[in-house]
Amino acid sequence: MNTVLQDPDAAADVSAAVGRAIREARQAAGLSMRALARMAEMSQPFLSHVEKGTASPSLSSLYRLAHALGLPPSELMPTVGAPRDVNVLRRGEGRELPVSEAPGAAYGRLLSAGAGHVLEVVEYRVASGADLGDWFESDGEMTVYVADGTIEVTLEGQGSWQLGAGEAISHPADIRHRWAVVGDGPARVLLSVAHARPASAPR
Repeated sequence: MNTVLQDPDAAADVSAAVGRAIREARQAAGLSMRALARMAEMSQPFLSHVEKGTASPSLSSLYRLAHALGLPPSELMPTVGAPRDVNVLRRGEGRELPVSEAPGAAYGRLLSAGAGHVLEVVEYRVASGADLGDWFESDGEMTVYVADGTIEVTLEGQGSWQLGAGEAISHPADIRHRWAVVGDGPARVLLSVAHARPASAPR
């Protein structure tokens, strides 16, 4: 079974795997580290640490890197579950990554992601005031379902919508979007992204 990312050994393994995937994708694209860092709006030293596996990128950073490389974000994420297999995650299992590098960032629990997956599924448990990153964009189609609490979803150039428990919004994932928790209480949100193609296996 998958183990939670908070296990130090599991965290180190995941950081190494993510760093290797980013390095191989960058090299396959013929990009220097400096060029990719500029395109993904991050510092070259941070990207260097990520590629070496000594720093773990946030979901926001993974999305920016994937967009710069023209890849589905899942291609750079830790693999959770094998495609076309039956995978069961129990409470407390899965892999968790912070949404951003900011202090107090919300965490996303990966339920389905990684090599071979077309469908990316992430559960977010967000405390009031927790950082949810800035703008995100990806390939494919996205559905955001609110299980508890209230969030505001903003789509660039389209508008903003408040969603309460039991409500959902679907939209093309390449429309830049961001979320914010509304009110003083926490929120629990399920994100599903159907990518245009499956993430390829690591080389």
